[in-house]
Amino acid sequence: MPVKMTPRFVSRITRDTLALILAGGSGTRLKGLTRWRSKPSVPFGGKFRIIDFPLSNCVNSGIRRMGVLTQYKSHSLIRHLQHGWNFFRGEMGEFIEILPAQQRIDAGWYAGTADALYQNLDIIRLHQPEYVLVLAGDHIYQMDYGPMLAYHVEQGADVTIGCFEVPLETARSFGVMGIDDEWKVTNFREKPADPDPIPGRKNEALASMGIYVFNREFLYEQLISDADNPESSRDFGKDVIPNIINKCNVYAYPFRDPETGKQAYWRDVGTIDAYWAANMELIGVTPELNLYNTEWPIWTYQAQLPPAKFIFDDPDRRGMAVDSMVSGGCIISGAQVHHSLLFSNVYVNSHARVDDSVVLPDVTIGRHAKIRRAVIDKGVVIPEGMVIGEDPVEDAKRFHVSEGGIVLVCPEMLGQSLHHVR
Repeated sequence: MPVKMTPRFVSRITRDTLALILAGGSGTRLKGLTRWRSKPSVPFGGKFRIIDFPLSNCVNSGIRRMGVLTQYKSHSLIRHLQHGWNFFRGEMGEFIEILPAQQRIDAGWYAGTADALYQNLDIIRLHQPEYVLVLAGDHIYQMDYGPMLAYHVEQGADVTIGCFEVPLETARSFGVMGIDDEWKVTNFREKPADPDPIPGRKNEALASMGIYVFNREFLYEQLISDADNPESSRDFGKDVIPNIINKCNVYAYPFRDPETGKQAYWRDVGTIDAYWAANMELIGVTPELNLYNTEWPIWTYQAQLPPAKFIFDDPDRRGMAVDSMVSGGCIISGAQVHHSLLFSNVYVNSHARVDDSVVLPDVTIGRHAKIRRAVIDKGVVIPEGMVIGEDPVEDAKRFHVSEGGIVLVCPEMLGQSLHHVR
């Protein structure tokens, strides 16, 4: 019998949900951007961190009981959570807990996504949720989890998987599932070499978003069963989900725009090219990801900074930015910025030019420097007159150049060090 999905019904479900955000990935494909930080703590969008998006989705969805599972290079992430996400009221049952790999079960680190939850099983049980929402902490999107939770209950599912359509040629990078006419999952393969198309749509496949809704007791059973399996790699996509499809109720939930019914915005920014492109999309006149949506704000920690400042108006020395996003604390001093995104406290000196670039916080760009199609990491000081992005061969001698030709510049590449290890 279908469940009546009233707002009050959805609100009750969200109150009974514990969200667990998997934020322990090392993010090696982001190269130098994750040398000193985990992927979820990488800056994004001018003032945010990647982790802010799933956390904000939870808060905006009415889910205020959250755990963030950390592992690799988590100091930056933990500081961000402590500074920017400390507004929950414990006396009202609200919280955000940091759950690092702390060898609660054995002497190992988290071996996989399923093992990360298994090693915190006692903590999950302590909170007694009716439903557990498992999220990846490294994707960019805006999603109300309430309708997905209600769909899970309405279908009588044991587990529900958030999914979206992708071109068949790119599906090899995702967990790909097959479904029947009722959206019940019939098969699931992690990063298949030959992904199956959606029935009736030969050029598209149905990919997992890394979002799962579990019934509480069902999750406990599967985590324990997986931990007892010596052949398991302790991963939801590789082990847990494929092993339960034929004997349990596993449903797919399509992520659609609630107003248009079309494919909603979702980005995996796990490579330099994808990271650069997703930031560049924000500069468009009407970007798919609307950071100015007051009904779905993205919460974060931000320092108190003065407004951005543009100085000098001489014909050959005019401080200006066109088709760009410029954050607080920036000073564009007689320089030109075109189609670029500048994070906070970026100083661009006279006669410099920045085109099609993403510049992270606390960067200084020297006089007469020219930067094009680049990602400049936090704290870099670009020397006077340096040219980046014009000659791929020369760039590759000093910096990392991606497959798409984006130049990544980190402090160590210029002999500068923000982190002393000796």
